Amino acid sequence: MNPFKSKTPIQIRFKDIDKLGHVNNANHITYFELARMDYFDAIADEHVKIDWVNEGVILAKMEMEYKQPILLEDKIFVYTWVSRIGSKSFDMACSIVRDVNGTETEMAKGLAIVVCFNYSSNQSIAIPEMWKAKMVAGS
Repeated sequence: MNPFKSKTPIQIRFKDIDKLGHVNNANHITYFELARMDYFDAIADEHVKIDWVNEGVILAKMEMEYKQPILLEDKIFVYTWVSRIGSKSFDMACSIVRDVNGTETEMAKGLAIVVCFNYSSNQSIAIPEMWKAKMVAGS
């Protein structure tokens, strides 16, 4: 599998910085959440629509490994891709990178287990086939 990978620029806000002068660890998960939504926007097109009101996804588990502190002035991006596809759930991997003059350094990496879900019936559902095709083949 050569999965579609999205790259999301992240704007670091002053409020993200803690007393030690770096991005507080809780913000990393928010950055990944922004990147997940950007990923879904990227795979959506006229054939792949996501009905967030009736059927969508829920986050079942989130893991994050912090490697280096992120500072206010850093230019960072989040790479996001699907690393495993099951019948009702899939894993989304992420890598938060800092770009300095075209050289990227991984600052943190994470993994989310995402479950497809029907909000009306309050039950998990199979991953839509069109989603799978886009996740695997790319956009």
